Amino acid sequence: LKPLRLAAFGRPPPFGASHAPPSPAQEKTSAMATAAVPAPACDPELNSSVESGTPEVSEQACCKSDKGGDSAGIARFRRGGTLPTAVCLSKAAIGAGVLSMSVHCAEVGLVYQLVALVIGAALTLWSIRLIAKASIGTGCWSYEDICDDLFHPSLSLLTGIINVCNCLGSGAGYLIVCGQVFTVLSGAGETGRRLFVVAVGVLVCAPLAVARHVGFMRHLAAGSIAALLLLVFTVVWCLAEDGVDETITPQTAWLGPGGATVFTYMNSINNVVFAYNNQFNVPQLTGELTPQPSLRRMSNVGYITTAMCFLLYGGVSVFGLLAFGVGDNQLDSLVLDLTPRRNSPLVLLTLLAVMFSVLTCFQFHIYPIRQFAGYTIRKARGRSADDEETDVKYAGRSLTRWLDIAAALASVVVIILVAVVISSLKTILDFIGAFASAYISYVVPPLWVIQLRRKGKAFTWMNAEVLFCLALFGLGSFFFVFGTYSAVLDAAGR
Repeated sequence: LKPLRLAAFGRPPPFGASHAPPSPAQEKTSAMATAAVPAPACDPELNSSVESGTPEVSEQACCKSDKGGDSAGIARFRRGGTLPTAVCLSKAAIGAGVLSMSVHCAEVGLVYQLVALVIGAALTLWSIRLIAKASIGTGCWSYEDICDDLFHPSLSLLTGIINVCNCLGSGAGYLIVCGQVFTVLSGAGETGRRLFVVAVGVLVCAPLAVARHVGFMRHLAAGSIAALLLLVFTVVWCLAEDGVDETITPQTAWLGPGGATVFTYMNSINNVVFAYNNQFNVPQLTGELTPQPSLRRMSNVGYITTAMCFLLYGGVSVFGLLAFGVGDNQLDSLVLDLTPRRNSPLVLLTLLAVMFSVLTCFQFHIYPIRQFAGYTIRKARGRSADDEETDVKYAGRSLTRWLDIAAALASVVVIILVAVVISSLKTILDFIGAFASAYISYVVPPLWVIQLRRKGKAFTWMNAEVLFCLALFGLGSFFFVFGTYSAVLDAAGR
């Protein structure tokens, strides 16, 4: 029955393409498959959303998916499984943001930082759920195609451009971290840092950026999360070796050193928004779930992902603050904080592990750029989303795939140029967290779900989910506008 189920629901194309109008043969196959699989849906939330445009998923498919048990996916860490999907989504979030977490904590104190992390985790979890619901409800697996299906191509272009800014800035942040690691280990100057950034971008990032599926990175993602756990261990080791920093008192630890302005607190929120931001990969990873996309399974992915992020960010905030103190003792990132101990074998290994981790995270930010490029080129060529097989082929690959590879390599070049020019990690993360991450995470997803519900017969603005979506949209809009202003003001004052 598996081929019939796939024919009925449609597996997503590799890069988040929208569904095209089915041919008569496809409609006939879909009807036969639906008739052949009359099992009830196992996700009551999906069934309750049918009027909003969310398709049913058979109980048999969901149960096999949750157990990871069909013959093609016996391995627990297979592509499309719940755990590897959670690891990939976690890695899309956990990157450079963790390195600047303690410096923000040193400015605002543990109370504000930990409360912001808890609220950020809850909002991220709900945002992931909204995006997964919209992806399954429309059968689209990218931000651009969902906007196109529910609204208008103009919103797709706007969303795609902001998403590209988010991913380009994030990718530049990861290369900046690599440059910082190289500078700390080698003592090289600015010229050496720039040459190293270019070399890493060309020799490491560019080849990995052309992989077809996000799930391809699942093993590297698991290793890179372990690398960041080593970073937490090293910070704890520094704390044990040197004791609590002399600038730490109960007052400065819990409430900060004082003198923080409203913009300081806003920039801390910007960093939290950026640190949790992995929503740009949610449509793609939802579509890659096997044997069938499921809201329940994607919700489980969200729980695992958010818990991992919160524990890591909370640990780094607490131990980084205690180990390195407040004020001038806290530098731009944990990489620079570890500079005095760079001759230690543990610190050396940790810095190399951090470089490996951020380079892995880099790749997850290339996929949304490729999706936007693919959507734009597809529209310009007048082609539908799932007709790559009929495209003209060169050297055994379709023109669609060649254009996709070109978009990946071009995005790497742009990111390298940004990372060569900008050297401050905190500045770029604050801006990206406010301008792009807030829009991608909290502005667009609630609009999707409201639009899905408006297509139903029993739509009402007083529905609890609709009201929550409106509240999330308002909060995201505030982050987007005021957060961007705060980040720009801070950057101008540096």
